[in-house]
Amino acid sequence: MATKEEMREFAKAIEKIVSDTDYTYYEAIVEYCNTTGLEVEIAATLVNNSLKEKIEMDAQDHNLLPKSARLPF
Repeated sequence: MATKEEMREFAKAIEKIVSDTDYTYYEAIVEYCNTTGLEVEIAATLVNNSLKEKIEMDAQDHNLLPKSARLPF
């Protein structure tokens, strides 16, 4: 089971990749796994609620998930 600190550090690393590149959050996680050798299944346990929401938003923006009602702010 991942600790909150491990999840926080993972989220920071993913946020850095997204801000430094044009990757989506999903792509950033895959890239992180490729560069560190972390298995994707293990990375899935490190995804916190904030990252889940951002991945969902990316998926909706790329028409991979149906769009939900969102306020325009």
